[in-house]
Amino acid sequence: MKEIIDIVAAYDEAFKEGKKTALAIVVQVEGSAYRRAGARMLITEDGQLTGAISGGCLEGDALRKARMVIMQQEPLLVTYDTRDDDDAKLGVGLGCNGLIHILIEPINDHLHNPVSLLKKIINNRSHAVLVTVFSTEDRKATQPGTILCLTENKHIVARGENLPYYDNLLNNASRVLENHRSETINYTDAIEYTAFVEHVKPLISLVIVGAGNDAIPLTKIASVLGWEITVVDGRPSYADPARFPSAKKVVVSKPEQALSHIIINEWTAFVLMTHNYNYEVALLKELLPVRPPYIGILGPKKKLERILGELEEGGMHMTEDRLSRIYGPVGLDIGSEGSEEIALSIVAEIKAVLSSRNGYSLKYKDTPIHNVHLKIS
Repeated sequence: MKEIIDIVAAYDEAFKEGKKTALAIVVQVEGSAYRRAGARMLITEDGQLTGAISGGCLEGDALRKARMVIMQQEPLLVTYDTRDDDDAKLGVGLGCNGLIHILIEPINDHLHNPVSLLKKIINNRSHAVLVTVFSTEDRKATQPGTILCLTENKHIVARGENLPYYDNLLNNASRVLENHRSETINYTDAIEYTAFVEHVKPLISLVIVGAGNDAIPLTKIASVLGWEITVVDGRPSYADPARFPSAKKVVVSKPEQALSHIIINEWTAFVLMTHNYNYEVALLKELLPVRPPYIGILGPKKKLERILGELEEGGMHMTEDRLSRIYGPVGLDIGSEGSEEIALSIVAEIKAVLSSRNGYSLKYKDTPIHNVHLKIS
């Protein structure tokens, strides 16, 4: 999502300056590659790049081809075969072992151009699906490109209604939206087309309860990832927007009213770090019934046990579901010392939990790093 946000911002700036642009997207990967399907990069006519489609080795060649796309105003499918040991044939040092298909689309003033669909994804703030159609069978054929956006409220934005397989595309997009797993699907018209039906996850929202100095590095690291940050504290002198420039919202509130300022969904993580025991007890009493996926609590385990015991004595039943959402002491065990390293461990744990991962070294992972999306013929 961070890449999509950066691309939209870069496009808006280029549009203001009257620059023409193109969007490159990795639509299919066979074998291994640095970036997977769904990676994007915006290219301006003067060579500015936002996002990435590789580790840096394909960008130069993609820039040259994007300028041709901008000039001709026609999408272009480009394939890089890195399975050949002789990378010099491509003029790039790839160091990968796969077949990478990249679609480059011109961004024109069409109401539903690819960037406008990306904006719909950002504004949606929930799960969504993007559909990009291309043909590897006939590269000279018309490449339809990114033609459909489907959001969780079933709002449809499309420019491919005239395609003979549009209804099938829409049905498959609905399935991906329900399953939260991208698919690659083949369709037959006069020639064979492939659709990359991409599931796009929502933006992570981080709510930091506590505006002390140790919250500052946490906001900085989370902002690098593009997370939406809210800082909450009952002390006006601490909850000062000037202290947290990367936070979208800084709220001064009593614990009983704090949640009224926050939209909570399955991608909202809370970190309680007020160093105020009574504030955190009161807030946790409000928070647990709402069932956010992650509640991190800074401090020793004895403090957490005392908080939970006090809440249970007050009549709140600590169910297994509620306890499973609480992470305390907060963060992964990486030997953190100091607020910056603690912030790093907290962000890493949140990302692991929301991605349903265990947070151990990839060295010990026996399966592929990335989830492989379904291929349906």
